[in-house]
Amino acid sequence: MAKQKNILELEDVVVKFVGDSGDGMQLTGTLFSDTAALAGNDLATFPDFPAEIRAPQNTVAGVSGFQVHLGQRKIFTSGDMCDLLVAMNPASLKANLKWAKPGATIIVDESAFDEKGNEKAGYKTSPLEDGSLDSYHLIKAPISVLTKESLSNVEVDKKMAEKTKNMFVLGMMYFLFQRNLDNTLDFILKKFSNKPEVVKANQVALKAGYNYAETVEAIASTIKIGPAPMQKGRYRNITGNVATAWGLLAASERSGRPLFLGSYPITPATEILMELSKHKSLGARVFQAEDEIAGICSAIGASFAGSMAVTTTSGPGLSLKSEAMGLAVITELPLVIVNVQRAGPSTGMPTKSEQSDLLQALFGRNGEAPMIVIAASSPASCFHYAYMAAKLSMEHMTPVLLLTDGHMGFGSELFKIPKVADMPEINPPIAPPRDPDFKPYRRDPVTLARKWAIPGTEGLRHRIGGLEKTNIDGNVSTDPLNHELMVNIREDKVMRVANYIPEQEVFGEDNGDLLVVGWGGTEGMLKSAVGQMQKAGHKISLAHFNYIMPLPKNTADVFSKFKKTIVCELNNGQFVNYLRMTHPEFKYMQHNKVQGLPFHVKELTEVFTKILEDK
Repeated sequence: MAKQKNILELEDVVVKFVGDSGDGMQLTGTLFSDTAALAGNDLATFPDFPAEIRAPQNTVAGVSGFQVHLGQRKIFTSGDMCDLLVAMNPASLKANLKWAKPGATIIVDESAFDEKGNEKAGYKTSPLEDGSLDSYHLIKAPISVLTKESLSNVEVDKKMAEKTKNMFVLGMMYFLFQRNLDNTLDFILKKFSNKPEVVKANQVALKAGYNYAETVEAIASTIKIGPAPMQKGRYRNITGNVATAWGLLAASERSGRPLFLGSYPITPATEILMELSKHKSLGARVFQAEDEIAGICSAIGASFAGSMAVTTTSGPGLSLKSEAMGLAVITELPLVIVNVQRAGPSTGMPTKSEQSDLLQALFGRNGEAPMIVIAASSPASCFHYAYMAAKLSMEHMTPVLLLTDGHMGFGSELFKIPKVADMPEINPPIAPPRDPDFKPYRRDPVTLARKWAIPGTEGLRHRIGGLEKTNIDGNVSTDPLNHELMVNIREDKVMRVANYIPEQEVFGEDNGDLLVVGWGGTEGMLKSAVGQMQKAGHKISLAHFNYIMPLPKNTADVFSKFKKTIVCELNNGQFVNYLRMTHPEFKYMQHNKVQGLPFHVKELTEVFTKILEDK
């Protein structure tokens, strides 16, 4: 009979699963997260995987990880350091031990820590025996061996038996966190419905891991994390890329314009293309082009034809799309360009996240080619800002560049699913048939948007293209004064969008000693750090920007009420330099990090404390 375990009630916990790229850590982390969501926990996740498709096995370069921060309170980040680290081989332990808190629980697959595995990871002695882990609560479990033993009566080959060890680990975690197995058992049944032997192997391994954790003396306590307080509604655990796709689908439905996506696969944006390809029943049309240029040009053609057009990419692909973005600007056609940022330049670190492309988004086109730029700030917020990107693009007849990043795109959080009918209205300025006053560049006097003349509509024959056109009539023109007029109109049109976006909000008091400024995907880390310091009595607030071109109208007013301002971003200072251009009347300090990693709350609080103590 198993000994009764103690129960630890915790407000939140950070768990990280790490192993070889073939050990199934992404699936394990995802299933663990989904089960936590079903239990009512709030959560945020951070997948971390190697850039190489097939890195050498059992090497540090091939380590794949998945971090989950879950709690019974609102969770803003995927966590700094982990309370519990699950390491499936020596290389994953070596690569991730630095992210474990002092005294953290570490569960290892003891079977993998043989002489060969330790040597490939760079260990001269076994870390399980040399005392280097004495400051942690180490649980050595022969996971691979136990998994194979549990499957001795299941007709699967050795390779399949080895692959199910991630389910054994997941079973251990479900016991540790007092979770029900039913949801994962059902997932396995559905995923491998045509392979009954695979279903049985994974289900047996999952239950075996649960039973092992229940009986092993090394696990003396289980963890209880209650449900987080949330508004009533229907929720799901959603990644930023899926949320972006859903936001675009919602905008298509609300605007009455069919969605067309023309894109070329690129990490970490490909999943948007994949998700939209599943929704032909909702009118989505997806074209996987032969390259980035064909992707955006097909989208521009679809926009000309009356579709809500989208193209998706990451940094290097955005560079290739730059000429066609200028075409969308000069033709004044609606187009949403989604850039899921990654660490650059060039190929850089394609699986690592960075706020790398703001200056490219603002200025990376030839000539005067302004466009609206907005940035999502969390996986779930990608839905809202994708929707708003489409709304602003269609209503103002101009391209919009939406910036997300790899951390958001692959990461996930709980998302309250809204009703499309409750979303803001989208009213594209579609020209009516047989309009006697129609001219291609006749504009709305308030927004300066031209009419969207759908080809084939009676009486709306017109010419557009990459050559400069005369205002109103749209005839090809090389007149210098007309060119200057059109350049200024296109810029004025974008700047007038400031009248249609929210004013900048401040987290905390609207005046004080220090204003922290951020943009995009750093919001959760900055809000957590600022919130901690506010509780400690500091006069510190956060202004986090989502609308970047144009900036909110009250930006200067917000900045003017604080003694000091620091801009924090995951690059070498792109947003702060943009602020120095647009609002030079203020002095800005800056804190930058360019490591392909998110900010840690602890590092931010240390920086802010030093500034506040410096008189």
